Amino acid sequence: MTPQEARELINRSILRIIPDADLATLDDAADLRRSLELDSLDFLGLVEMLSSGTGVRIDEVDYPELASMGSSVGFLVDRTKAS
Repeated sequence: MTPQEARELINRSILRIIPDADLATLDDAADLRRSLELDSLDFLGLVEMLSSGTGVRIDEVDYPELASMGSSVGFLVDRTKAS
C-alpha cells in the first residue's frame, strides 16, 4: 500500500464515521481522536474499517500508531509491506 492509498483509506473511513469532517484542515501531526472528537466506539470503528480495508490485523497494542494522520499512514504502509 502506498502512502496515498493509506491516506485515502483513512479519509474514507473517517468520513463514514463523521460525514461532515473537514479533513482538508486536519494537520498530519494532530491527534485524530481529539481533533475529530472521536469517542472510543468511533475509534474502534475506524480501526475495524482500516483493518478490513487493508486485510491486516490491528491489535490494541497498535492503537498508539494510529494517533495522528501521519502516524496512521506510516503504520498502514509498513504493516501492509510486512504482510
